[in-house]
Amino acid sequence: MSSTAPREAQRLQADVLIIGAGPAGIAALLPLLEAGRRVIWVEQSAQAGGQIWRAGLPAHWRAQVDAALKHALLQRCFGHAVIDAHIEATDQAVSLRLYQPAHPNRVSVQVQAPQLLLATGGRERFLPFPGWTLPGITGAGGLQALVKQGWPIAGQRVVLAGSGPLLLAAAATVRQAGGQILLIAEQASRASLLRFAAGLPAAKAAQAAGLAWRLRGIPYRSGTWVQSASGDGRLQSIQLSTGRATWALDCDVLGLGFGLLPNTELAQMLGCQLTNDGAIAIDASMATNLPGVYAAGECAGMGGVDKSVAEGTLAAQSMLGRAGAGRPRQGALKFADHLQRHFSLRPEVLKLADTSTTVCRCEDVSLGQLKAHSDWREAKLQTRCGMGACQGRICGPICESLLGWPAQQSRGLRTPLQAAPLHLLAED
Repeated sequence: MSSTAPREAQRLQADVLIIGAGPAGIAALLPLLEAGRRVIWVEQSAQAGGQIWRAGLPAHWRAQVDAALKHALLQRCFGHAVIDAHIEATDQAVSLRLYQPAHPNRVSVQVQAPQLLLATGGRERFLPFPGWTLPGITGAGGLQALVKQGWPIAGQRVVLAGSGPLLLAAAATVRQAGGQILLIAEQASRASLLRFAAGLPAAKAAQAAGLAWRLRGIPYRSGTWVQSASGDGRLQSIQLSTGRATWALDCDVLGLGFGLLPNTELAQMLGCQLTNDGAIAIDASMATNLPGVYAAGECAGMGGVDKSVAEGTLAAQSMLGRAGAGRPRQGALKFADHLQRHFSLRPEVLKLADTSTTVCRCEDVSLGQLKAHSDWREAKLQTRCGMGACQGRICGPICESLLGWPAQQSRGLRTPLQAAPLHLLAED
């Protein structure tokens, strides 16, 4: 019987690792390269931009990123996912193992540096209701991304529902691609929306007015939410509610937006502390509780592009040992708080699921099955909830919202951090 020696992983070293190529990662990269730091830039997508700039970078950033990608001090690892992470006991350097999902037979890449910036962004939050798993129902951001990538939406009847400005941005993308938007259903009350609009800075108000002009003629209802969805094999109709009245609306596509959640799995694997809101805990310099590890952008708390850019810039200045200007970040945090206050979810949308409603889509586990258990660990052992492909990234926060189980208990923090070929785990 013959044996094959384990393959050896490719090894790269630098001064700084940046994980994420969204606004925060981009904003941090540029000053670090300018200061002469060797940077390894890791991004799971094939290009820079993150979720927000998936369709392409704004012109101002595109020119700078194009120049940075040619910089002699930059090693780019795009199309790579992180599957393992630890801090070396000898020199406290951060060590990550990467692999390329599009090329699973290639060896993994071991990257190491004394400093790490986590700019891992956020993901959509889902809340269940009867019928929410039907084909044709997606997150609002997911729908926007699909359309930007060429998914055929022309002529389809579309409803956007949930809460927050993302609904409007997704609606603008769908309309531009030829989709027929029947309704934008915002769960926040009219009074909350008026207070939000009244408190917007001039620049934000101008942006909102421009977006409203692009969406003119589309029905917009406040204090309204989707109560259930139905269809034979795919979405055909939704039931809408105002709490006082309910009615049915036939549609082909439903995009739901209930806000975002920070991506913190990598941070947790390293040992970073989290806030009560589930974001990576940072100080005024964007440093985590771990020496040399910083975080910026949505993974350190929701707040949009301006907050991400300000925090990425501030993190870079801190990593360079400079006193960064915190004023832009303070303004962005103020806006984020303003947004959160006026688009907070009403209790009704957290009570839509019944006992037969699916919570864990991967393992087909219902709310009724979960209610039979006292905590996440017991439910996971008995039902396999959280053990599917998403590893609790979807159902974990749902269980926190509906059952009060801490979401971080659901997150798989063992190697590999996400699905990877077995041969990679045997590499030296």
